[in-house]
Amino acid sequence: MSSPRPAHPAGPGQTPSPSAGLAAVSTALLAMSRHLEVRDVLKTITASARELLDAQYAALGVPDDHGGFAQFVVDGVSDEQWRAIGPLPRQHGILAAMLHEERAERLADVREDPRFEGWPAAHPDMSDFLGMPIRDGEETLGALFLANKRGRDPEGGRDPEGGRAPEGGCGFTERDEELLRLLAQHAAIALTNARLYERSRELTIAEERSRLAHELHDAVSQKLFSLRLTAQAAAALVDRDPARAKGELQQVTALAAEAADELRAAVVELRPAALEEDGLVHTLRTQIQVLDRAHAARVTFDNLGVRALPPSQEEALLRVAQEALHNALRHSGAGRVDVVLERRGAGAVLRVTDNGRGFEPGRVRRAGRHLGLVSMRHRAGGVGGRLTVRSAPGAGATIEMEVPGG
Repeated sequence: MSSPRPAHPAGPGQTPSPSAGLAAVSTALLAMSRHLEVRDVLKTITASARELLDAQYAALGVPDDHGGFAQFVVDGVSDEQWRAIGPLPRQHGILAAMLHEERAERLADVREDPRFEGWPAAHPDMSDFLGMPIRDGEETLGALFLANKRGRDPEGGRDPEGGRAPEGGCGFTERDEELLRLLAQHAAIALTNARLYERSRELTIAEERSRLAHELHDAVSQKLFSLRLTAQAAAALVDRDPARAKGELQQVTALAAEAADELRAAVVELRPAALEEDGLVHTLRTQIQVLDRAHAARVTFDNLGVRALPPSQEEALLRVAQEALHNALRHSGAGRVDVVLERRGAGAVLRVTDNGRGFEPGRVRRAGRHLGLVSMRHRAGGVGGRLTVRSAPGAGATIEMEVPGG
C-alpha cells in the first residue's frame, strides 16, 4: 500500500521556510488521520516522517512485552533489500534501547555508538541518525528512527542555514528534531485511536458471533426437535398405517434439508469474509446466494458500478449488509429482500430493502429494541459514512449506508 507523501519542506541545500515546514507537518497529520487500521497508521507515520525530514531511511518499532519489537515498519528500503535483510533480531541494539528512552537521540554516526549492534549484514549502510520515542503519558507506544539526511555532503553534511555543517556533525538539525517531536506527539494520538478502533471492532465481532451462536441454537435446535418428533411418529405408524408413515418420513427429509440449510447459512456468517482476496462485491454476492437458498424469502443482489473501496469501508458495508439481512430474514416476515450496491461519486451506497411488516424506528428506540441499528450506525460513523433507516408498519423497511470512498 502506498502512503500519501507529504511535501518536502525544502530541496537539498535550501533553508525551509516556517510556512513550508508547517504545511508539510499539516500534510503528514492529515495523512495519518485518514487511516483506522493500526498497520496502515504505522506505515503512514513512517513514510510521513521520512518525507518530512528528507531522510533516506525511516523505521518505526512497536514494543512487545519482552523488550523487543512486536511490529517493525520501514520506509525507503526496497522489497529486495528487505528480503535480503531477513528476520530482525529480537534485541536490536540502539533501536531497542530507544523504546526505554524518554528523549530524542541525534547522532553524527550511529555506527560509532556503543549500542550499535545486531544489524544484519545486508542492511543498507547508515550514518547520521535521529531517533524519537512515541509516548502517551508514561507509556511508550513506539519509536521512530530516521537515517541518512538526504542532500548532506558525505564529509560534513549541512547546517540549518543550508551550508555545510561542521565536519563530523549530524545531518539532522535541531529543527528536524523539533519537527519529528511534533509529528511523534500526533502519531501517539493517531496510533491510540487506531488501537481503540481495532479493540472496538473485536468486541463487535465477538458480539456478532455470540448473536449468531444463539441464532444457530434457536433455529437448528427447533428444526432438529421437530425432526425427532416426526421420526418417532413415523416409527409408530410403520406397522399400522404405512401410508401415513411414508408421509411422516417425507416430512423428516424436508426438515433435515431445512436444518442443513440453516446450519450452512450460519456457518457462512461465522466464517470471516475474505475481503482482501475476493473484494466486497464478490463476497456479498456469494453470501446472498447462500441466504437465498437457505430461506423461503427471495434474496437478490445487484451491483451498479462499484469496484474497489478502502478496506475499512468494505468491511463496514459488509457487516451492515449482514445485520440488515438478518433483521429482514428473521424478524420482518418479508417474502423478498433486495440488496443493491451502487456507485456514488468516489464512494458507494448500500441499500437493503424488504417488503416485510416494517416498524416505526422511533418506537423501536423507545422500547429499547434496536434491531442492530446502534451497531450499524456505529460502523457507518467509524468509516466516515452515514446510515439512513426508512420504515413504517406494514410498509417494509430500507436500510441505506453511504460511504465516501477513498
